[in-house]
Amino acid sequence: MIWRKEDIVKLEKRYRAAFINSINGFKSANLIGTRGIEVNTNLSIVSSLIHLGSNPALLGLVFRPDSVERHTLENIRSTGFFTANHVHAELIDRAHQTSANYPKDVSEFDACGIKLEYIENFFAPFVKESKIKIGLQFEEEHKLMNDTVLVVGSVHLVEFPDNALLQDGFLDIEFAETAAISGLDSYHTTKSLRRLSYATTDKDPVVIQSAPSA
Repeated sequence: MIWRKEDIVKLEKRYRAAFINSINGFKSANLIGTRGIEVNTNLSIVSSLIHLGSNPALLGLVFRPDSVERHTLENIRSTGFFTANHVHAELIDRAHQTSANYPKDVSEFDACGIKLEYIENFFAPFVKESKIKIGLQFEEEHKLMNDTVLVVGSVHLVEFPDNALLQDGFLDIEFAETAAISGLDSYHTTKSLRRLSYATTDKDPVVIQSAPSA
């Protein structure tokens, strides 16, 4: 089956959204924690957190058009801080519920039964149950051609399980049971196949880490 641009444009709105949100494969599942100037906290699940650079360490977060209230985006703009908290299997149902349209004065931490914590006086709240937590500071934002907003954040703090960090600096997120998202509402656990050596033109890659035995 082949669908061309003109076919996709004709699809019903929700059907098209489900389809297009599925075509780019597995995405990360993160809960974005923020708080406002008046200390009200907010938590929202996203699948749009992306790596932008390692030096300086930057992550990007894409928001839908801000033509309506976007509490997370508003808090990031007003305070300059946010957190990204990996979702694991036991957290999936509660994490998904944060996508509901709660009023601004209702904290998704409370409404969805998720515990809040602060780490080393970092301004934005973290998810206590999460095993990998990232504290970010707002650096800049860019409006894209479809009016979505790309927010760039610099990494200021990372908390993770000691035994998830390998000798070469690789953070084993599968060991931490981090979940993935496909589409808008499908959650997955992962199975590592292998890690391969740095690719060069003069030789084939070799396996540097095999999948653990079942």
